[in-house]
Amino acid sequence: MICTLCPRKCGVDRSRAAGFCKMGENPKVARAALHFWEEPCISGKRGSGAVFFSGCTLRCAYCQNRPISHEGQGKEITPRQLSEIFRRLEDQGAHNINLVTATPFVPAVLEAIGIRRPGIPVVWNTGGYETVETLKMLEGAVDVYLPDLKHVSPRLSALCAGAPDYFAVASAAIKEMCRQTGSARYDENGMMLRGVIVRHLILPGCTGDSCRALDFIAEQLPRGTPVSLMRQYTPIPECTVKGLDRRITDREYERVLRHFEMLGLTGYTQEKESADLAYTPPFDLTGVE
Repeated sequence: MICTLCPRKCGVDRSRAAGFCKMGENPKVARAALHFWEEPCISGKRGSGAVFFSGCTLRCAYCQNRPISHEGQGKEITPRQLSEIFRRLEDQGAHNINLVTATPFVPAVLEAIGIRRPGIPVVWNTGGYETVETLKMLEGAVDVYLPDLKHVSPRLSALCAGAPDYFAVASAAIKEMCRQTGSARYDENGMMLRGVIVRHLILPGCTGDSCRALDFIAEQLPRGTPVSLMRQYTPIPECTVKGLDRRITDREYERVLRHFEMLGLTGYTQEKESADLAYTPPFDLTGVE
């Protein structure tokens, strides 16, 4: 497979060598289990069936999933085994199948869904750095998109994510996700059946960029698109970017929250206690082996 799945378009034959994502052709999974720390309409009471894939198309300096995104921990499996993982999660009562950073494995994911379509919504949980062409491959297979909108500034995107074109790419991708799903739809218990939730993580010292991200959502996405405003930033020892060695302050969060409310955006906000590495699950092959 000559890979052009992500915006890097590395052109590597991933059946023979690893691409920019550091992955080969077959999916590599580090955890598949019920997950209770997504937005309420995703996790619900029974949990989201989260499948954490290894590899990533970004190089976020502050990533809390570093063991899988940067270090490639996980086990290589076949599309048929992946389909069986989906079935087991559904049998465990998961509200949905939550595919976390699965972009390097789009063909395998589509094959797995083709073997047996889950009877529950399929969620595409992504950093937002997607090509419109690859997203169109997912149309009809994905019910809910859960993208990040990390940065607007090219300088900040280059420094923090290794992708100066991040906003140009992610903004087009999120518009395509909204086109595919239409307005958010929920079941009688408030669980999302279809739609897009845009996540934004506030970074210390970057409240101006956060407000610009919210401006884009308010001005260019369909009215009523839910937003998850996240204050869970937790510094990690591996991050060497100046200024990202602390949590955000109450004052920083309040500034962005006021802008969120002024724009009339709706969705989810987080408590201060969410900034805790305890919410990052262990990538110990649970549900894979």
